[in-house]
Amino acid sequence: MKIEATPLKDCFILHDTVHGDARGYFFESYHQKQFNEATGLTINFVQDNQSRSQKGVLRGLHMQSGAAAQSKLVRVLEGAVLDVALDLRKGSPTFGQHFSIELTADNHKQFFVPKGFAHGFVVLSEAATFFYKCDEFYDPSKEVGIMYNDAELNIDWQVPTNELLLSAKDKILPSFAQYKNSLEQ
Repeated sequence: MKIEATPLKDCFILHDTVHGDARGYFFESYHQKQFNEATGLTINFVQDNQSRSQKGVLRGLHMQSGAAAQSKLVRVLEGAVLDVALDLRKGSPTFGQHFSIELTADNHKQFFVPKGFAHGFVVLSEAATFFYKCDEFYDPSKEVGIMYNDAELNIDWQVPTNELLLSAKDKILPSFAQYKNSLEQ
């Protein structure tokens, strides 16, 4: 496993070593000791989640607040997505900055998103199966988010707006400015 830093503090890309032959392939998708040593972080994952979505589905930008904040290790089992992390950690040198990466079943890349980041993805292929590990349990009362198309953030989701499919909840998330204002109160 090779771990690569991103421009956002504490976000990492994991490149798995894939062993293949005529039978198929094998790779170790997570090794806690190697992860902790390479990142300097100690993460204890407690919940795994999986979703399947069709082309154009955008899920995000979501996070949990307070003690329920989650770190996530995400990957794609089928298809392709554009995955986005947005640093919302007050006082962080990369606060308000985002990073995006294409995760596919074929490239076997994984993306680590630490606590305090909003996260989202859009499906680029006909369908995608998305898998992620979390280090805290889901608490719907602690869920917050930022509007996916916030003009200040200017995230390029690589899918025309008229082709996006969003949940009712994701269509009414607050702006980045509203989120920043809530931090000052």
